[in-house]
Amino acid sequence: MSKHLELGKNGEEIAIKFLTKKGYEILESNWRYRRSEIDIIIKKDGVLIFVEVKTRSDDYFGRPESFVTDRKRALMIDAASAYMEEIGHDWEIRFDVIAIIYHNPAHQTIDHFEDAFFPGLE
Repeated sequence: MSKHLELGKNGEEIAIKFLTKKGYEILESNWRYRRSEIDIIIKKDGVLIFVEVKTRSDDYFGRPESFVTDRKRALMIDAASAYMEEIGHDWEIRFDVIAIIYHNPAHQTIDHFEDAFFPGLE
């Protein structure tokens, strides 16, 4: 596995542990629809939440959350619609971003951006 893919996988595992500790119910991870993937799908207090995880080893080239592009948001929105249709979900949703700077296995910086974006408000 490439170092980049390994960093991303580590970040997603860290994010799942972080979300679980915060009381979120993990429904899916790496859920795929066509050309898109939603890193983590969670639920809390009846709200269905789609999470993009961005992990970097440093912030020299910018904060991890700044790498969630317009194209990525559009693909996530498309995949989220498909997931909602698949499970029959028609109530509140949210799109979050978890940004992780992975300094080393014992030290990471985690930022959770709730309501990071919303379909139609781009």
